[in-house]
Amino acid sequence: MSQEIMNKVEKSCLKDEPPQFDIGDTVDVHTRILEGDKERIQIFSGTVIARSGSGTREMFTVRRIVAGEGVERKFPVHSPRVAAVEVKRSSVVRRAKLYFLRDRIGKAVRLKERRRK
Repeated sequence: MSQEIMNKVEKSCLKDEPPQFDIGDTVDVHTRILEGDKERIQIFSGTVIARSGSGTREMFTVRRIVAGEGVERKFPVHSPRVAAVEVKRSSVVRRAKLYFLRDRIGKAVRLKERRRK
């Protein structure tokens, strides 16, 4: 009974059209940033290495290399702060979590591209 109530409450917070992307995709995440009374869009580019949760608690992790250092950031899929998720490139992966990319450096981080029709 309580689970049904939770689902009804969460349904109002879900996005109508959540972004469509997979693990291994290289994406641009457009995030709304508030600076004082101004709002701007900041883009975080990287590879999706994980998705977790469901409903309003669904998150995805994006990893990129900045100045030779790995940076990971987690974003809620249904957050109003996430303006858009733009897929730049898709990759062939055989895992649900790509945590093994954390140990790799240089060209070893690259993933094989998936051709789409």
